[in-house]
Amino acid sequence: MRSILGGVTAAAFILALGAPAIAKTETVKGKIVDEACYKMDKTNTGKDHKMPKGDTTDCAIGCAKAGRPMAILTDDGKVYELGGGLAAEKNAKLIAHISHTVEVTGDVTEKDGKMIIAADSLKMISR
Repeated sequence: MRSILGGVTAAAFILALGAPAIAKTETVKGKIVDEACYKMDKTNTGKDHKMPKGDTTDCAIGCAKAGRPMAILTDDGKVYELGGGLAAEKNAKLIAHISHTVEVTGDVTEKDGKMIIAADSLKMISR
């Protein structure tokens, strides 16, 4: 009996460690940015980016079309990677909104200190 209880406890502990974080529905407002280029240079918030080999026109659009992660940058500097239907088909729904301010309501999770919002649609706030 004791070994069964110990096995069940160990199995529950392992499952708890492997379980995904519980999602919390939130509304996030901010500018859509190319996540990797923004992390490389905090001034890369538009379509054109400053890169080590020189300025690159429409860099964010090219990265989005290649399926690279896009994110929402909030006014207070938080970055939420965009997931779910918005990121489907190599960011098809996001490409027209890069560098625009939008509002997204979706499930927010945190993994390894990274915030991710999964949503299927967005609301345009400004260009």
